[in-house]
Amino acid sequence: VIDAAHMRGWKVAHFRPAMTKSGKWITAVAADGKGFMDLFMLQPDKGFRVAAELKIPPNTVTTEQDAWLTWCELCGIPAFTWTPNDWDEIDRVLMFGE
Repeated sequence: VIDAAHMRGWKVAHFRPAMTKSGKWITAVAADGKGFMDLFMLQPDKGFRVAAELKIPPNTVTTEQDAWLTWCELCGIPAFTWTPNDWDEIDRVLMFGE
């Protein structure tokens, strides 16, 4: 998704988890950051902005992730949950913004 977005001129933010010395995977966040979506993308040439959570089934959106996606929508930012089967929608969103 990131590569496809970059090819279409999007700026993409993605925060990856890291392994601690104890072997636990965490994504360091502060304040209300728990559940922040996987991708926050902007396409300034067209004025597009998109929030996306990426999931591989059977994984599902957590309560915190759902809250972030909902808040984005309430603020007028299209928000999506995408799986590997959603390439048609991903391509459409990257082309047309929603």
